[in-house]
Amino acid sequence: MLRLHKQIILPLLLVILLASPGLSATTILDDINIRAERQTPTEESLTIHEVMESPARDLGEALESLPGLNSVNKGAIANDIVLRGLQGDDINVFLDGVRLYGGCPSRMDPPSFHFDFAEVEQIKVIKGPYDLENPGSLGGMVNAISKQPPQRPAVNVSLTAGSFSLIDTSATASMGSETGDILGGYAYKSSHSPNTGDGSRQIEVYPATSPRSYVIDLDSNAYEIHTAWIKGGYNLQNNVRSELGYSYQNAENVLYPYLFMDAEYDRTHRVNWTLKADKLDAAVDAVDLQLYWNSVDHLMHDEFRRSSLNPMVAMNGKTYSMQTGSSTSVYGAKAKGDWLLGSGKLTTGVDYYYRNWDAVNEAMFMTYMPQPMLPNIDVNNIGAFAKYSQSLAHSFEIKGGARIDHTTTEANALTQARLDSLYVTNISGTNLDNKNDFTGASGNVQLAWQVTPELQLFSGIGLGTRTPDPQELYIGLDRAAMAPSWLGNPNLDSTLNRQIDFGAKVTGDNFFLNASVFYSSLKDFITLTQDIVVSTGNSAKTYQNVDATLWGGELNSQFAFPMDLYLRGSLAYVRGENEDKHQPLSEIAPLNGSVSARWDNDSYFAEITERFAAGQDRVDPDLSELTTPGWAVTDIKAGANWDQWSLAAGINNLFDIYYVTHLSYQRDPFASGVKVPEVGAFVYTTLSYNF
Repeated sequence: MLRLHKQIILPLLLVILLASPGLSATTILDDINIRAERQTPTEESLTIHEVMESPARDLGEALESLPGLNSVNKGAIANDIVLRGLQGDDINVFLDGVRLYGGCPSRMDPPSFHFDFAEVEQIKVIKGPYDLENPGSLGGMVNAISKQPPQRPAVNVSLTAGSFSLIDTSATASMGSETGDILGGYAYKSSHSPNTGDGSRQIEVYPATSPRSYVIDLDSNAYEIHTAWIKGGYNLQNNVRSELGYSYQNAENVLYPYLFMDAEYDRTHRVNWTLKADKLDAAVDAVDLQLYWNSVDHLMHDEFRRSSLNPMVAMNGKTYSMQTGSSTSVYGAKAKGDWLLGSGKLTTGVDYYYRNWDAVNEAMFMTYMPQPMLPNIDVNNIGAFAKYSQSLAHSFEIKGGARIDHTTTEANALTQARLDSLYVTNISGTNLDNKNDFTGASGNVQLAWQVTPELQLFSGIGLGTRTPDPQELYIGLDRAAMAPSWLGNPNLDSTLNRQIDFGAKVTGDNFFLNASVFYSSLKDFITLTQDIVVSTGNSAKTYQNVDATLWGGELNSQFAFPMDLYLRGSLAYVRGENEDKHQPLSEIAPLNGSVSARWDNDSYFAEITERFAAGQDRVDPDLSELTTPGWAVTDIKAGANWDQWSLAAGINNLFDIYYVTHLSYQRDPFASGVKVPEVGAFVYTTLSYNF
């Protein structure tokens, strides 16, 4: 019956779209022109206007609309970004260039979780090791850019309501003049656990008798998040501006059905100060200074699960069988300058950041003895970079540069006795230490050739590095005989990415098309493995360096037709291989993409989208990764714009298809081993007011 409905409804909607009269949709044409002018095959962007038309709950979900980007689904929110098969610390995720880390060892709260869409104006993505201004952009960089107030009073209010009691509301107010400005905002979002395509809730993924099953009401909130922010800017001169901002976020009772535990709270503070001077003289184009600080307190436990009902829990006077409290903080600084040199521009800079990460675990199987899971780890990184861009004859543009970083790490609470008794006996390693230092260099050269006004070709060669993160080096969780222990490997080396890219961009008055291919050779790629130490027979999940390759490509296009009709399409593919073991890398998304048709006359719009993914049978046998079947779902939406008001409404997964994405299975050792199904039919409406 669903197939029959699909065969009837989809053509009918397309006929309606094609037959609709209307005026010139300048907004979409402007979008085509902007993307054609500014984007390269290794860069993408997403505006908040596009996000607000969707029911995306977080940045990871919103970025799935861009080719080459996917997300790891943990539950109703906090999707983790995946870029061309790389995730976690293999890519950088910033807000206004601020380095932010989550507190959870299981990445319950990835960096993008700690700011709200209502703060953001645009999201920029660099694919590959072509970001030299920040350390650690091994596979790419995602930077969310916050809103800037206009030079007048302004107000924005938005309310989204949807299935499963979804509420997402925000209000932003600002006032600006030539002298200065101030902007403040507040956002609140909550939802019950959503239904999947089979009619059950995401939190019902376990059998009722499973220790991982939930013992809470199905209509309990799956998350509740409050975010407030304020920032002010002062123009010291016409070309000199200083800006200071602060944000606080409190997330409560966030459910993660794919993990053993859920978060009771995440509390985040962010402070960012910038000073920018433009056009200081004929040689100095700009000077930028930045200082920032942020911190996250995180608490997770299994109080909402059946495992907390074990009689031994009450006998020990506890309400949980396991709990982890963690905190992290980051201090950072950057200074950079743009210099007009010859017919090109030279950018130079230095940066520094300090990070601390500490987590303590308690578990019933260890008689609630506190364990230094992340043993008060300090990271210090100092780096310098230089890059240069210049236009050459015959429509060529070349740019490139280099960066060098020195990083030191120290696990302050990791004693030699614990190293010898737990780490050495459970992983294959000797001469383990609680201190490490790393020095690495990265660089790239990129060449663009404007062959004709309509055709541009692009090539790039990049070298990117990133040091092992604190968890990969020093995490320590002794699980006794209950399960394999989870241990860092202090002998890890930095990962080196040697990548080559080719691309083409074709543009016209009413269309653009980006196509790109890449090949990445990863030396000492850090991956998770489960090994048995022959000398002791002990089993542990730990990290190891392997040589690996990633290759693939993306296709992205948009066309404008008469009668205000617009067609979009995208396609992406990545193939990953563990070259040491001659087997697939884990957590690699299969071939996936989307195609959509939109009618838009600036006052009204309607759109239908088909999202799809092939099956993935290339899985990592060492981690018992499971294959995933292919799927296709249909989304529809429509809306209107009236002066300061805008309205959008839609249904995602129109035919209530049951499906799972391949990346819904996480190789994290705290994962329960289940695949969390995606959301079924989902109805939403968004009403916005702008003044």
